[in-house]
Amino acid sequence: MIILVITSVLTTALVSWLWREIRRPPNFPPGPQWLPIVGNTPLIRKLTRDCGGQHLAFKAISKQYKSPVIGLKLGQEYVVVALQYPAVVEALTKEDFDGRPDNFFIRLRTMGTRLGMTFTDGPFWTEHRNFVVRHLRQAGYGRQPMQLHIQNELKELIGIIRDLEGEPVWPGSILPIGVINVLWTFTTGSRIPRNDQRLPRLLKLMRDRSKAFDMSGGVLSQLPWLRHIAPEWTGYNLIKRFNQEILEFFRPAIETHHQEYTEEKCSDDLIYAFIKEMKGRQDDPSSTFTDLQLTMIILDIFIAGSQTTSTTIDIALMVLAMNNEIQKKIHTEIDENLHQDEIPMNYDRTSLPYTEAFLLEVMRLHQIAPIGGPRRALSECTLAGYRVPKNATILMGLDTVQMDPEHWGDPENFRPERFLSSDGKIINTDRLIPFGLGRRRCLGDSLARSCMFTFLVGILQSFRLRLPVNGSEVPSLKLLPGITLSPKPYKIVFEPRIK
Repeated sequence: MIILVITSVLTTALVSWLWREIRRPPNFPPGPQWLPIVGNTPLIRKLTRDCGGQHLAFKAISKQYKSPVIGLKLGQEYVVVALQYPAVVEALTKEDFDGRPDNFFIRLRTMGTRLGMTFTDGPFWTEHRNFVVRHLRQAGYGRQPMQLHIQNELKELIGIIRDLEGEPVWPGSILPIGVINVLWTFTTGSRIPRNDQRLPRLLKLMRDRSKAFDMSGGVLSQLPWLRHIAPEWTGYNLIKRFNQEILEFFRPAIETHHQEYTEEKCSDDLIYAFIKEMKGRQDDPSSTFTDLQLTMIILDIFIAGSQTTSTTIDIALMVLAMNNEIQKKIHTEIDENLHQDEIPMNYDRTSLPYTEAFLLEVMRLHQIAPIGGPRRALSECTLAGYRVPKNATILMGLDTVQMDPEHWGDPENFRPERFLSSDGKIINTDRLIPFGLGRRRCLGDSLARSCMFTFLVGILQSFRLRLPVNGSEVPSLKLLPGITLSPKPYKIVFEPRIK
């Protein structure tokens, strides 16, 4: 009798647990049924492999369920994905979605903490974001000093390309350092020498990191216990190596700033400004201005500046090397509007509308961040009329917005003219949201746009791009999946222009 009662209780408990694991919350967005413990993780991983990217897996599910919003469960997290313009805009701008997920992967990204700016929220995020924005602007971010930094990096880049003397090169191997150095100068007051042997290792680790995960954090986020069984396969060891290298890279700059700090230097760069704030609050035990928080802020800036902008320029150069007609149009526009020895600046974009339209089309068709950075629902709320549980993760399909045939007509075609009016003005940019919207819009928007335009115009002012004649694989416009998409390494030849 006792055994029967125990068996009945255990069976009831098991059934109840299974029901809680697999049931969908009321009015949750449509989507596939999930399994206990792992949720939809196996399905999404399979679809991602089959379709060629997580964003394409989400698009396939959205098409299957005929819904602009889909609801999933990845591991133990409820995940809601917005995949059409109205829902994406709602997710990006609604204050209920201003939070950031708090899971194992995100804490591991910042050395086991929940610090920095990118993946924090609430009053902590507001305070530190405002501090960083204020002091970067004081140092010239978004204004003339930033443009001068970009021009200096462009001149060095042009010199490096000239030294190649026509040897084929992968642009992705020489572009990131210039972009990083613009932000690094604002952050630390100095540049990173191109011969610093630590930098290539860091950039490789960052590329590997990007390919190993997706925007939801991959298996390490959804099933973190697997790191004990397969630390290499899950990417756990990769993140640990990256964290160690990044700490060793940042530590000397922070220590030097502490040693050389004076009141007069407090506006020179972000680190000095942060140290001043630390000293002013040293008697406040609740102060969040610490060396660890400073390190995490630098980490956020480094990650943001090291890949996305340079990858977009990399793709733009590949497109031009494969399309001589577009390249000729840009060369003609540059020649007609800029002097040969004139270093381009961001404000030149108004006189180079076709070049600007070309860059917009690169960002539209070759969106390297097809899924917007994850948000967290701060309270139970709705999205596109569906219920979103508190603390659910929200993902935004930017790629689906920029490839919507109802808006763009022929989204699969590369056509810069879609952004030009009959009188040559830039138009039709409202659906192009690569940097997000709302309070969490990317802080690097101004830098990214200026770098992309200035670097591209400066390179094309001096060089003609072509594919190598022999011995190199033809570039592929199919981007490799990961947290951000990236082209498979390829090579092009920079030929000096003779006008």
